[in-house]
Amino acid sequence: MSEAIPFSPATTLFSTTSNSIPHLSPSHLRPFLRHDTQPHTTGKPISSLSCQAVAGGATPTPSTTPVKKKNRYEMENLTTWLLKQEQAGHIDAELTIVLSSISLACKQIASLLQRSSIINITGAQGTMNIQGEDQKKLDVISNELFCNCLRSTGRTGIIASEEEDVPVAVEETDSGNYIVVFDPIDGSANIDIALTTGSIFGIYAPDEQCLVDFDEDTLDEAKEKCIVSVCQPGNNLLAAGYCLYSSSVVFTISIGNGVHGFTLDPAYGEFVLTHEDIKIPKSGRIYSFNEGNFDLFDPKLQNYLKHLRKPGGPAGKPYSGRYIGCLVGEIHRMLLYGGIYGNPDNVKAKNGNLRLLYECAPMSYLVEQAGGKAIDGVQRILDIEPKQVHQRTPIFIGSPDEIDKLMTYLV
Repeated sequence: MSEAIPFSPATTLFSTTSNSIPHLSPSHLRPFLRHDTQPHTTGKPISSLSCQAVAGGATPTPSTTPVKKKNRYEMENLTTWLLKQEQAGHIDAELTIVLSSISLACKQIASLLQRSSIINITGAQGTMNIQGEDQKKLDVISNELFCNCLRSTGRTGIIASEEEDVPVAVEETDSGNYIVVFDPIDGSANIDIALTTGSIFGIYAPDEQCLVDFDEDTLDEAKEKCIVSVCQPGNNLLAAGYCLYSSSVVFTISIGNGVHGFTLDPAYGEFVLTHEDIKIPKSGRIYSFNEGNFDLFDPKLQNYLKHLRKPGGPAGKPYSGRYIGCLVGEIHRMLLYGGIYGNPDNVKAKNGNLRLLYECAPMSYLVEQAGGKAIDGVQRILDIEPKQVHQRTPIFIGSPDEIDKLMTYLV
């Protein structure tokens, strides 16, 4: 049986008169390292002890749990994100399927746009849409892609598109019956010159009064009323988003709890979360108007634009004017950099140029979710109830401070 080593509480292991720490022999350390319960000279059992460095007599602070660093290879794709939102109760399984089908349509459109000149799908289709606008080949193709993807889900009841004369009732619906409105190609005039384009979509809740059988060839009064129910104000949107086709493909979405952006990784064919919880800057130094129509604008709006051109701000510079000719591109830049975009009414376009249901309302929903504002010059865009599917409206949209400044000129 080993003999206990005497240890006196008065024994000094560390010198208090020197900054140096003396070398300790194994015999000095042995009492601290023993884990048995052999009696000490004090008659007390030896407990487990740990060595801590003590500097200047200060009391040691407990160590904090290190923050987990994100792995550079760790990524979250759109499918995973949607499933998490479903598990959290923000959306249901049917809406998850509808949103996934829209993302698939966007991938297909992106692929066609990249190869459009090679496979000869640029140029005009030779037809006109209901608004009297010449249709591009990709306008028609993209519309078919969107419709087919939505039909295949079995969760979409009614489809309304810029390229369709009237809303289309989906016969293949199994459940869900969501109303989906969309512009399959925004800025299609940019296709042939390989500039920015995009797709816009909005999703409304199913109308319980519209759960009727669409198998018959003719529509009775109830079915016609059901199709008209697609004309809902933007306040009723369940989800909205856009897909930007440019140097990268960015799918931006909101389901009512913020705005999130996903960039398409061509190596995997997946949308990867790259812009989480986007917040639009409160102000910005970029404005976007088609100033080719300046002389047709209201004099109050002309005064506002003249103000933006004058030197001012912290750097003593005027605002920077940018105009892409694609609503998706304008809104995407604004969400990240701030500023204001306007497509107002004018002498030749009394109601503006953009469609309320499937362009202005979804974009206004996104911008408000990011902390911005969107108005028609008098009221919120989201408060306007459409009377027609292809109804147009003026729009001013952007950073809250910039919209407030505009209103001081328009009142």
